[in-house]
Amino acid sequence: MRSEAAPQLGGLERFASPGKGRGLRARRRFAVGELLLSCPAYVAVLTVSERGSHCDGCFARKEGLSKCGRCKQAFYCNVECQKEDWPMHKLECASMCTFGQNWHPSETVRLTARILAKQKTHPERTQSEKLLAVKEFESHLDKLDNEKRELIQNDIAALHHFYSKHLDYPDNDALVVLFAQVNCNGFTIEDEELSHLGSAIFPDVALMNHSCCPNVIVTYKGTLAEVRAVREIEPGEEIFSSYIDLLYPTEDRNDRLRDSYFFSCDCRECTTKEKDKEKLEICKLNDPPSAETVKNMIKYARNVIEEFRRAKHYKYILCLILTPLLCVLKILPAGLQNELLEICELSLEKMGAVFEDSNVYMLHMMYQAMGVCLYVQDWEGALCYGQKIIRPYSKHYPSYSLNVASMWLKLGRLYMALKNRTAGVKALKRAIAIMEVAHGKDHPYISEIKKELEDH
Repeated sequence: MRSEAAPQLGGLERFASPGKGRGLRARRRFAVGELLLSCPAYVAVLTVSERGSHCDGCFARKEGLSKCGRCKQAFYCNVECQKEDWPMHKLECASMCTFGQNWHPSETVRLTARILAKQKTHPERTQSEKLLAVKEFESHLDKLDNEKRELIQNDIAALHHFYSKHLDYPDNDALVVLFAQVNCNGFTIEDEELSHLGSAIFPDVALMNHSCCPNVIVTYKGTLAEVRAVREIEPGEEIFSSYIDLLYPTEDRNDRLRDSYFFSCDCRECTTKEKDKEKLEICKLNDPPSAETVKNMIKYARNVIEEFRRAKHYKYILCLILTPLLCVLKILPAGLQNELLEICELSLEKMGAVFEDSNVYMLHMMYQAMGVCLYVQDWEGALCYGQKIIRPYSKHYPSYSLNVASMWLKLGRLYMALKNRTAGVKALKRAIAIMEVAHGKDHPYISEIKKELEDH
């Protein structure tokens, strides 16, 4: 199916992708770093912990933001941003005043509430839906297991609890479909260091199918999604982004895809598994570990990664519910910090008996440990982990990876903080080189990093 009007730069069309359903295809050649598509958010929500440092409307990061005069919890650049966001913020403003510290709907619930409001006030197709309308989203309803259906019912209950006075609801079946659509088609907006800023719906961007060998990358300029080529794209070629973190081996990637998106990938890398050996590198010992030992250690690594994820998630949610101010201030209890770091250190010690430091499971736990060190401002500890991570990252990830760029950026800022300007400048320049392709040379993040270089 050919799009009626080419989006933004043109040269793209919606089509029926063999074996994949709908897809996006190039009608002309695109060079590396070229912008293919810009898509404003259909709806977006700023994560609670970033309130006060980012505008709730446009997501701009700046000081001196103005509070909403009523709820005192939303912040804006100026009156214009506040007025533009009011149709969405009014869904939450009174509710936040009513519930106070007990106001804690998930971002999925908040996003869904805004979709319902938007569909009522803007039933016509929006600027975000030039190629794909929200109502066309896949829900994969027939593939939901009982656990996923129960989670959706919990979200529906929260939607009624926190938004009952401000929304007209469809019936329960329609809400199940909508939540399933949001779960499969929502986007996470992240900053230049890949810290979570919020969630959003970008319909035209959601048209792209997945590949573990993507030819484009999605970045964000506030609440605007931008899609750029990370390799040359020829006319007639399908546009592929990646839905998942590409660090991990084929089996892990496809487990994630099946669990979240209900399909397996058949791209070149998944078919050949050519990178799996390097990603699962084993220690070079005179008496190498047996195949059974390696298999058991991989199983252990996957379990500990899930354990760590759950520990972070549930302890944070408990903190959010019991002490919201701590989360707004980005303060986690010292006991939780120590517990998370201990999980990292113990698992690294155990896995290190079998895996090389470049093994992706080692890298995963090093990254988590680095995050805890950054959180508690242990700059030397964070730098030590980052130095071990960056080279394997550069090998395992595709060209122009945001994960590699963000690691160079973190290292550069750590070097600068520790007064090693030479190493800091080198690392920041490496980050900029990747970001100029992925984000575009005029992106505010790049301007900010260049200013950091000048100031030092």
